[in-house]
Amino acid sequence: MKVPQAGAVAAVIAIALTASGCVGDEGDQGDGTLAIGIKFDQPGIGMRETDGTFTGFDVDVATYVAKELGYKANKIEFKQVYSNDRELLLQYNEVKFVVASYSINEKRKEKVDFAGPYFVAHQDLLTRAGDASINKPEDLNSKSLCSVTGSTSAENLRKNLAPKAGLLELGGYSDCVVALQDSRVDAMTTDNAILAGYAARKGNEGKFKLLGQNLSNENYGIGVKKGNKDLQRKINDALKKMVADGSWETAVKKNFGSNYKYEPAPAVAPVG
Repeated sequence: MKVPQAGAVAAVIAIALTASGCVGDEGDQGDGTLAIGIKFDQPGIGMRETDGTFTGFDVDVATYVAKELGYKANKIEFKQVYSNDRELLLQYNEVKFVVASYSINEKRKEKVDFAGPYFVAHQDLLTRAGDASINKPEDLNSKSLCSVTGSTSAENLRKNLAPKAGLLELGGYSDCVVALQDSRVDAMTTDNAILAGYAARKGNEGKFKLLGQNLSNENYGIGVKKGNKDLQRKINDALKKMVADGSWETAVKKNFGSNYKYEPAPAVAPVG
């Protein structure tokens, strides 16, 4: 799948805005529907199924937050986001907020504001099940690695652990899984929750193994347009309620399985 680069995405959005005249404020589509950015290719996180429905932890979180904002499930429009265009979709009001395994970091906070965090993941490695040559990140120095364009995972690994690893950047995680299965790369890296979802996906059973390397702490946040403090606070309130009423833990167990070792719900950061 070819993914448009950031400049191309901006151009497409600009043309769309010109053609339509305007877009509703902050992702409100003007007809009572709410546009939310999610990933479409992350089993257990955000997945568009073949029947057109959406599944995953981020989907459940987004739906809960939308309900607290006054939107019923049938008024939600999920829009696909990629790791390299999440900020643009927020800046151009294409979505009201983004719930897409969106790790909070200082560089991203320069462009968007984050509600949350609502989940803690750890960077890990996925290899083919029969490959005994990779047991730790340093083993990748003579190997090839796949990650997604715009993701922080490959940058972190090559900078700190395996500077001589070959890198293949593709548009989506599903593309990396195919490359790994076809032996075009030796490993794939991203958050453990995402990798666990792919390893457990129907048809992938027994093909891959998760190394169990906690290479980073990834605090997932909900991205909102820079400066929208009111929305940021409302989403924070919804997240706190989701944890308090047990819906958060139910969603974690439903989407990642009873064997997944997850961190407790993180404390929501105050809005500055």
